[in-house]
Amino acid sequence: MGSSEHVMGKDAKLALIVSDSAKAQDGAKALHDSHPWVSPQDADVLVVLGGDGFLLHVLHELLDRDTTKPVYGMNLGTIGFLMNGPLEDGETIAQRVADAHTVPVRPLCMNAVTQSGDRHSFYAFNEVSLLRETRQTAKIEVRINGRVRMEELAGDGILVATPVGSTAYNLSAHGPILPLGSRMVAMTPLNPFRPRRWKGAILPESAQVEFRILEPGKRPVAAVADQKEVRDVAIVRISATAEKELTLLFDPGFTLEERIFAEQFQV
Repeated sequence: MGSSEHVMGKDAKLALIVSDSAKAQDGAKALHDSHPWVSPQDADVLVVLGGDGFLLHVLHELLDRDTTKPVYGMNLGTIGFLMNGPLEDGETIAQRVADAHTVPVRPLCMNAVTQSGDRHSFYAFNEVSLLRETRQTAKIEVRINGRVRMEELAGDGILVATPVGSTAYNLSAHGPILPLGSRMVAMTPLNPFRPRRWKGAILPESAQVEFRILEPGKRPVAAVADQKEVRDVAIVRISATAEKELTLLFDPGFTLEERIFAEQFQV
């Protein structure tokens, strides 16, 4: 999943999508008259102003609408790991987009069954996490490709992260950073109590992951796919979905791949 050369021309039709934050709204005012914007439906590229959370929101909306238009994010929010910097003096948004490199991103698909038998399906570009709902330690059985790999993980929970999401919650939980193009996912425990020394695993993207909640009545667990939560889960199945691949655009010289490298050499 590495980046490629830029593919958009200066004549690409651009749509502006702005978060509700005051910073993003002010930035939109400055950009509004600098380019002949079109509606999102008519655009070749969506220019998103805000932070990482808003960008993820836009990506999920694209999935819901079964749309695959490239997205160029500009950081006017709190966190901007997935975003490009603001325009410098003399730059135009059309040139920025024309010079940008593409990075394909594949979401994870989470299929969750609750204790009452309800079924829910959501996508995650960053990670799917299982979290204990009460003070009681969660107990989770881990299966991969139908085979039990860990009979009982006791702790606060566990997550599965994409390469893009490996620098988010996964990194905070001391999980590994995955290079773009690795076609891998990271499985990382959250404050494990038993087995205490287990640090997690790196799995091929093709792996079929299944978590089964042990003692769910006493130790309830919630499953979260990016911003979507399902409480009181009994079984959670996770797999990568190549058919839902979307495209992010990044400025040359400081691509998402370069940012992932930089994260690994911070001191």
